[in-house]
Amino acid sequence: MSTEHPQPLWQPTDERIARARITRFQAWAAEHHGAPAEGGYPALHRWSVAEPEDFWTAVTRWFDVRFATPYARVLGDRAMPGAEWFPGATLNYAEHALRAADDRADEPALLYVDETHEPRPVTWAELRRQVGALAARLRDLGVRPGDRVSGYLPNIPEAVVALLATAAVGAVWTSCAPDFGARSVLDRFQQVEPVVLFTVDGYRYGGKEHDRRETVAELRRELPTLRAVVHIPLLGTDAPEGALDWAGLTAGDTEPVFEQVPFDHPLWVLYSSGTTGLPKAIVQSQGGILVEHLKQLGLHCDLGPEDRFFWYTSTGWMMWNFLVSGLLTGTTIVLYDGSPGYPDTGAQWRIAERTGTTLYGTSAAYVMACRKAGVHPARDFDLSTVQCVATTGSPLPPDGFRWLHDEVRDDLWIASVSGGTDVCSCFAGAVPTLPVYTGELQAPGLGTDLQSWDPSGAPLVDEVGELVVTNPMPSMPIRFWNDPDGSRYHGSYFDTYPGVWRHGDWITVTSRGSVIIHGRSDSTLNRQGVRMGSADIYEVVERLPEIKESLVVGIEQPDGGYWMPLFVHLAPGAVLDDALRDRVKKAIREQLSPRHVPDEIIEVPGVPHTLTGKRIEVPVKRLLQGTPLEKAVNPGSIDDLTLLGFYEQLARKRA
Repeated sequence: MSTEHPQPLWQPTDERIARARITRFQAWAAEHHGAPAEGGYPALHRWSVAEPEDFWTAVTRWFDVRFATPYARVLGDRAMPGAEWFPGATLNYAEHALRAADDRADEPALLYVDETHEPRPVTWAELRRQVGALAARLRDLGVRPGDRVSGYLPNIPEAVVALLATAAVGAVWTSCAPDFGARSVLDRFQQVEPVVLFTVDGYRYGGKEHDRRETVAELRRELPTLRAVVHIPLLGTDAPEGALDWAGLTAGDTEPVFEQVPFDHPLWVLYSSGTTGLPKAIVQSQGGILVEHLKQLGLHCDLGPEDRFFWYTSTGWMMWNFLVSGLLTGTTIVLYDGSPGYPDTGAQWRIAERTGTTLYGTSAAYVMACRKAGVHPARDFDLSTVQCVATTGSPLPPDGFRWLHDEVRDDLWIASVSGGTDVCSCFAGAVPTLPVYTGELQAPGLGTDLQSWDPSGAPLVDEVGELVVTNPMPSMPIRFWNDPDGSRYHGSYFDTYPGVWRHGDWITVTSRGSVIIHGRSDSTLNRQGVRMGSADIYEVVERLPEIKESLVVGIEQPDGGYWMPLFVHLAPGAVLDDALRDRVKKAIREQLSPRHVPDEIIEVPGVPHTLTGKRIEVPVKRLLQGTPLEKAVNPGSIDDLTLLGFYEQLARKRA
């Protein structure tokens, strides 16, 4: 891959670099902890992975992490899996998330926006009061450290209060969005056996009300460990029999009591997409998330008390947890509960305008949808407060970078970031002091020894390889729930390269230090030894106005051959004729590689996704290889199961 000297799309000004928090941190860490004073971000990053104990000590001191009992050392055991962080320390995540209430009581901690797009503030004092009241009532209900508390909730202030009250008690939070069906929720919650369930009666999306009372009744029946159900009347209905009312639980004026728990005490359980088998129930720690998110949000995202942080997400995706952690830096967080494109495709830009957002995060898919729909953010909205637009969920194609640059602002910091639910953070992405190159993530994160490896474990530069992390990160899972011997955890990340985290993405680390993500390595297209990520194909194919969405898989044949079909979901009125097929093939041949022209182009009624919006390539590949539907995919993790019937029938025909 050529990485000659391209021109940056964006370059921070000297003034911007000087006032970035990461610049001030580097100067301070140089004075107090042996960090390099010169050499900018690359030198700081090298130090952070070479001297993890000094680096993480510096992070905890810079952000004034309050340890109720001190730690014996930073890293007790460095092995992966099983690294032991800050042994002996105790602390509380919720205490840090509410610290800004001390001196900014009347300023907004939360700005809540629904589909009316009118922001409603919740002050720091009110947030702290509600958390204190709810934590006291959870203790009255017998909730103890280590118990699980679950939320079947949209992205509303009550969800934030419930998470923080759970953490204050030392219990373990877990949530699903209310668009998940009962089976999906039970596949997740039954694994962790919650004692309390927070629910809504329904939610509003796309201008319509969606009643969830029957689903809630089913959850109550199928979760025998529940001791209490709390009803939040979002649609105005009365609490069902035996349920507690939210308003009553949060009416008190009780000073919050923060249980001081060990650094590695579980904070929450997140779930992987779980496209096969039950979703992985990923447990992350109070201390690990606290220090990782302070680093990520306070240094990489450059967030502080004067900022407003909006990321379009639901409570079923790790980005919601990441958004809530914006509170750790004293930042006002924007909670949007509604459709990303209601009443029109420009909806998210309108919310950024109305809330005075400074860092706006969304999905690459939304950016590309805006581009296709002819949205003009800068023309139609006042986005003067927006300093950074960040994207994740899938790689942001080069066209997406150029569109943001042209249609939002030419001095816009564009941060394409990549990480995972597995660490609830980013492996690579935003650095406020580095240039942005089209189609590239700026750099690996501090404290993250991100590399690209070939199959034998040799590091690659300017070549495609496996994304690996060779040192522990504090937010790596402490374990999976229901994985007593750790075998599922080990098998998920450490089987390929012993002692090294293999994430399952194809990446290139460039000689300039930036990172390019090519897509999942387990669904990578490998033709005649030339590997390509599916994201590269989608970028080219979906530029054609006739193609609404596409899905490509490469299937190894028993005879040693390789079949690579491209499935296309057409825009209304489009027809898949020979002319369109030729244009698709020509686009791939000319813009990507003649080797990756598909063998067949097949029209489909739709592309199936996980509940968090990722195209499901691997299960479709398995179906086409003859795996029965029930073994190829976990039905509760798919947005539209009926679509898989098409691929199953196609597999039968081919067989």
